[in-house]
Amino acid sequence: MPICSASGKAYVIVVSLITAACLFGDSMLYIVLPVHYQDAGLSSLWEVGIILSMNRLIRLPLNPLVGRLYRVISIRGGILLATLLAAVSTLGYALAESLAVWLLLRAVWGLSWTLLRIGGFFCILDVSDNSTRGYYMGLYNGLYRIGSLVGMLLGGILADFMGFSATAALFGSGTALSMFAALTLSGGRAGAGLPEDGGNSLPRARTRAEGIVLLVLVTGAVEALAYQGLYAATLTRMISRHLGDVIMFGGLVLGAATLGGALQALRWAWEPWVAPWFGRLSDLRFGRRNMMIASLLFAALTFGMSALPLPLVPWCLVLLGVELSGTALTTLADAAASDVATRRSLSAGSEQAGRDFMRRYSLIVDCGAALGPFAAYGMGELLGMDAAYLCLAAIMLAFGAAWMRERGA
Repeated sequence: MPICSASGKAYVIVVSLITAACLFGDSMLYIVLPVHYQDAGLSSLWEVGIILSMNRLIRLPLNPLVGRLYRVISIRGGILLATLLAAVSTLGYALAESLAVWLLLRAVWGLSWTLLRIGGFFCILDVSDNSTRGYYMGLYNGLYRIGSLVGMLLGGILADFMGFSATAALFGSGTALSMFAALTLSGGRAGAGLPEDGGNSLPRARTRAEGIVLLVLVTGAVEALAYQGLYAATLTRMISRHLGDVIMFGGLVLGAATLGGALQALRWAWEPWVAPWFGRLSDLRFGRRNMMIASLLFAALTFGMSALPLPLVPWCLVLLGVELSGTALTTLADAAASDVATRRSLSAGSEQAGRDFMRRYSLIVDCGAALGPFAAYGMGELLGMDAAYLCLAAIMLAFGAAWMRERGA
């Protein structure tokens, strides 16, 4: 039974936009803190690195605790708490003056994000059925990235004109205002009813098998490692290696960081429209498995081509292809996980079984994202950065072959 009185789509949109508002401060830090770290009370860049990593590391032990918390509080309660914590942490950035305080604030944000992410997954499980699950997952993933787009683009501009503290206070106030939107959510308890299902594109018999369960989990981890970890951490370095630190384009002089930020911003700009489209295609037309195979093969092709010495425009188009494959795979992996969760709820006769699976899926995705930068620079030091991307291409190709073997019927 859905947890909201309004339509499922409206509910997902509201939760997504609340999540986007909560992301303002976190996304702003990645652009602003490396430049304005002294204004934030820090003395060195290594402190910035620790601060930016803290929220991911803290999510690993927090994930099971948040899953248990959602057994006793409503999804609205979890989203409200997450919004409050996000506002407190972002407003705290304006006042923090020591590494210890910064680490505490980033731990608070890690808890907030875990509540938001798991709450979002649970919401989609409750309001979706066989014909909408992928679409809602794409809608959720696409819309909340608006927060990253606003935080990075507007945050950098505002910090240069207003200063770091004023920007953090402004974003924190915007996040706090989103609590009013959270109050409009209906307050159904987690576990209020079983999700509907009508024979999803991951067949029932295969979904029960441990093989497909493991494949879905590892696919989510690899997707996070590749895109949230390795690609995000090395894009600027790859641009510098292939094009140089200063790039001439159409009479403009661009730095490697500027071009990298623009390419990332393009992805976040198209995701609110493209991610739901991928989800809809996997729901109704091509099926989850076929879309997954095509996206993995396309990812293998584009990651492989990104290691080639191509001219500026073709190489940038290849990178956009990498990001397009990331949009597709993030949506499809999350939707496939929700398929497995739905089947587990139905087979166990308890919605909690599905929610426990989504909590485990969220944990393994966080592990992949956290390992990504270490894998990137570890392989980069041993083999070279191009070789790291070729390794990713080989991994994507192997997973495409693995999904081909999962025929289902």
